[in-house]
Amino acid sequence: MPLPASLNNKLELPVLGSPLFIVSGPELVIAQCKAGIVGSFPALNARPVEKLGEWLTRIEDELGEYQAKNPDKKVAPYAVNQICHASNDRLMKDMETCVKHKVPVIITSLRPPSEIVEAAHSYGGVVFHDVINVKHARKAAEQGVDGLILVCAGAGGHAGTLSPFALVREVKQWFKGTILLSGAISDGWGIASALALGADMAYMGTRFIATVEANADPAYKKALTEYAAHDTVYTNLFTGIHGNYLGPSIAAAGLDPDNLPVADKSKMNFGSGGNMKAKAWRDIWGCGQGIGQISDVPSVAELVACLKSEFADASGDFAKRISA
Repeated sequence: MPLPASLNNKLELPVLGSPLFIVSGPELVIAQCKAGIVGSFPALNARPVEKLGEWLTRIEDELGEYQAKNPDKKVAPYAVNQICHASNDRLMKDMETCVKHKVPVIITSLRPPSEIVEAAHSYGGVVFHDVINVKHARKAAEQGVDGLILVCAGAGGHAGTLSPFALVREVKQWFKGTILLSGAISDGWGIASALALGADMAYMGTRFIATVEANADPAYKKALTEYAAHDTVYTNLFTGIHGNYLGPSIAAAGLDPDNLPVADKSKMNFGSGGNMKAKAWRDIWGCGQGIGQISDVPSVAELVACLKSEFADASGDFAKRISA
């Protein structure tokens, strides 16, 4: 499946920087788009609700000015993530703002409401919906989404348990839209692997937390360079939805990461952390299993340049192997 027209000839790498609660703000998104990958943020990061329009104006103005000064550069479009959950009482207000600004890409999570798809399509926007299994993928496809983000085993934050080898290949049998793959992708080799499996883009989050422009605690960024896959914990305790978190941050909150209880979903709200003092995302840090490949905290521009070099090496090595 070709990429949507709005992404054609706009990307230095087939990558979408996933929306990160608290962490993704205008600085990170603008840097990602300038570097030639799609930058995104959750609408809920812009608080209060009036702030969303201000953020979108800033992003559009700075990217427009940069493109005008650098006409030969590939400047990627940006995306806004809408959390389609009962606890998000500002969903439709935020979507009205997105329609006003004609946000190029809308990412929907937890539920693929047809009204969001219709609103985005009304001005030519596209909708990518994240899913963890085929059942959810089919429901999203029925709502007319343009792309599916397959959140596989090892992805940071809310994640599934299916292998990408299973989920990508099964979904491609019947879905003809754009496919993005998420799950422990932290370097150019992972991007190349995603495309080799049949995905159109890689969906990367954790690696961009450890960048200069990310709105993350310096201790969080540093921790991502110090730990590896075995330090991640998969649990639903903090939001009621299973996800991957950094074990040492759980321990720092006074909990045993190896002996966590199961959440009572009836008392949970998305991102709330229930009635615990430690809050998901703020105190309990999300991360994917690909943290073992993170060893530094560069600028986004430096990181994307490195990813491009690794992607070229991986693609060239693959070509050599199959021709040997």
